[in-house]
Amino acid sequence: MTVSVKSPKRIQGSVEAPSDKSISHRAVIFNALAKGNSVIQNFSASADCMSTVRCLRQLGAQIITSNTNKLSHNYTRTLRVTGFGENGISEPANVLNAGNSGTTMRLLMGVLATHEINSVLTGDHSLRSRPMIREIRALRGLGAQIWARGDRSLPPISIKGERLSGGHYTMPEASAQLKSTLLLAGLRSEKSVTIDQPHISRDHSERMLAAMGASITANGLQLTINPGLIQATDISVPGDISSASFWLALGLCHPDSEVTVRNVNINPSRAGFLQVIEEMGGTIRITNHTTQSGEPIADITTSSSSLSATVVEGSMIPLLIDELPILALMACFSKGTTVIKDASSLRVKETDRIFTTTHELRKMGANIQETADGMVITGITSLHGATTSSHGDHRLAMTLGVAGMLAKGDTTIAYPDSTRISYPGFWDDLEIIAPGALFSNER
Repeated sequence: MTVSVKSPKRIQGSVEAPSDKSISHRAVIFNALAKGNSVIQNFSASADCMSTVRCLRQLGAQIITSNTNKLSHNYTRTLRVTGFGENGISEPANVLNAGNSGTTMRLLMGVLATHEINSVLTGDHSLRSRPMIREIRALRGLGAQIWARGDRSLPPISIKGERLSGGHYTMPEASAQLKSTLLLAGLRSEKSVTIDQPHISRDHSERMLAAMGASITANGLQLTINPGLIQATDISVPGDISSASFWLALGLCHPDSEVTVRNVNINPSRAGFLQVIEEMGGTIRITNHTTQSGEPIADITTSSSSLSATVVEGSMIPLLIDELPILALMACFSKGTTVIKDASSLRVKETDRIFTTTHELRKMGANIQETADGMVITGITSLHGATTSSHGDHRLAMTLGVAGMLAKGDTTIAYPDSTRISYPGFWDDLEIIAPGALFSNER
């Protein structure tokens, strides 16, 4: 399976941002744990989010898909969820398969560790190679009984659930998934769970849990959650800035372009990519500000820009971890040398994204070097078309799709359908943004 892409002379168009995966996962998990009924609109129908739905159904959740909408070629769903409430979840009759979704696995670990059932979590080949040691250690510190294979960190994960003691945990690094795992555990612990964060990370869980009546407080970087039942709450999921980043980068780097992505979540804990664009001198406009289910959203427009190199490190990394591959591509079209560091977690994503990003962009002529915890990219005048591979990584597939629209000549991308993991309509939206750029599609 391949697609082939070429650079159009001009790019001008707009698309609707696909539904935010992070918020979709949390909306259905939290409402499944809640008391009452809820409706989740604009739920992401990506493969990752549907893995979460399937696992929750195996645990006894009543989740009805009432309709499927097609929005700018990206399928979304309306879910009707009846929460477990005080009865809690049921022991699954089979192994829970999270597919390719690390978020599904990590968040459900926090749920399963605190319910008096036995369960096993597994995933596809990629997910079974991704360590879960942070979550395992943190939950064990609260009294959880969890086992894993390999070096005691790899899925499948076996859990003997019980009420946890609660306690205090200092996070070794900023991670929204680890934080959310602990917050979910805190809902059913004997006593409160307090979390000390080294830096800010995505705060969707805190916002949503507070809106659903959880007893959660913040004191600077410290969070405390008390055990208790949450109330079902209707949620409309906003657009995903991580998916929007590919079109925003295209608008900045193409010599004759203007691209608008509508309905994008601009939550400050997710907006690191926008900050980096401004630091690099990119032309960007943010309009039509509003709020949706407690999250700030807006339309974002980028246009052809003269970009300058930057350094991305430290506390900025958790705010744009998923955008680093496309940021590396932007750096190829920037004046000077861009340094990305403190991003070693990229090596344990769907692929080793430090290696695969540098390897594939080098095929196209990029001056990019990998380091132990990041990349060093020196800007050049242009890339050339090449035969490339996504390695089955959805974010690399989309990065290469954008690269092909910026390169001289034709670019072929193997395994393009990996985009269904997070952005099922990516190639359809590419044709909306740049008709004719996708000239061969053998999917």
